[in-house]
Amino acid sequence: MIERSPEPSVPPEASGPARPASVPLRGSEHGPALGQSFYDSVGGRPTFEKLVTEFYRGVAEDPVLKPMYPESDLRPAARRLLMFLEQYWGGPGTYSAERGHPRLRMRHLPYKVNPDARDRWLAHMRAAVDTLELPPLAEETLWDYLQRAAYAMVNTFED
Repeated sequence: MIERSPEPSVPPEASGPARPASVPLRGSEHGPALGQSFYDSVGGRPTFEKLVTEFYRGVAEDPVLKPMYPESDLRPAARRLLMFLEQYWGGPGTYSAERGHPRLRMRHLPYKVNPDARDRWLAHMRAAVDTLELPPLAEETLWDYLQRAAYAMVNTFED
């Protein structure tokens, strides 16, 4: 009988970066997620409401970002962001049902989103994410998306 050596185990870090939690498919365009979503796994609506509330607390005092919001009251903007994030992460599809396709780049074109605005947005969002006390993988998954989204919204390099 020939003895085989056990297969070498490969530590997860050797097989590349950790994969973010997947966002499950929906049963229909605006239907609920099939299986547990990232949205549900991090606490659902209360988590995203806290994120958005904390984020806009910073934006309200920011001399660069606040003027970009057409309404003097930030509640409509907070509602839109909440709906978008909920839908993106596998929660209710209210954003698309009410506003259509997100078209984030197009919706941000009227505003001067330069690297300074991006960095300010990220600073307020980082502070908001930190209040959530998410498990490390969930926090990294959320933060990775927010960073990529912020960089994608830059539409000018003028001051």
